[in-house]
Amino acid sequence: MRANESGLNPSTVERDDTSFRRKKLAAAAGGDSLGCSPYELPPGKKSWPFHYHAGNEEAIYVLAGTGRLRTPEGTGSLRPGDDAVFPAGDEGTHRVINDGDDTLRYLALSTMNDPDVTVYPDSETIGVYAGSPPGSDDARTVSGYYRRDDDVDYWLDEC
Repeated sequence: MRANESGLNPSTVERDDTSFRRKKLAAAAGGDSLGCSPYELPPGKKSWPFHYHAGNEEAIYVLAGTGRLRTPEGTGSLRPGDDAVFPAGDEGTHRVINDGDDTLRYLALSTMNDPDVTVYPDSETIGVYAGSPPGSDDARTVSGYYRRDDDVDYWLDEC
């Protein structure tokens, strides 16, 4: 199946210094195991918080504009034609930042494995998803965000 980006309505995320528009292109084309979304990141804004997925690999390909990519190794520049791959696990931790004067447009790709855990090192929180992978609009059987240090004993409140 196929879809054209021009026929899709974007979703918008805005919270503090995070602001972007996204179109779920793979979902519109009937994708099930692979996600593909063009993003528009305005000047001075950032993408999703610094994070990694325990069960999904992601990648970005820069289409237009310039910016910065934060990874565990530090922050480096982004420009059109750049491709960055974020493997599952902490070595894939990333965040896109637009410190340029123009909108930063990039294509984000990801596997759509379910279940998944997303880890946010800056806030020491985790996201847990089952029944539908991150990025999907399908209903989930389990979903929530938790502080990493809220660990409880395995047998707590069990009979």
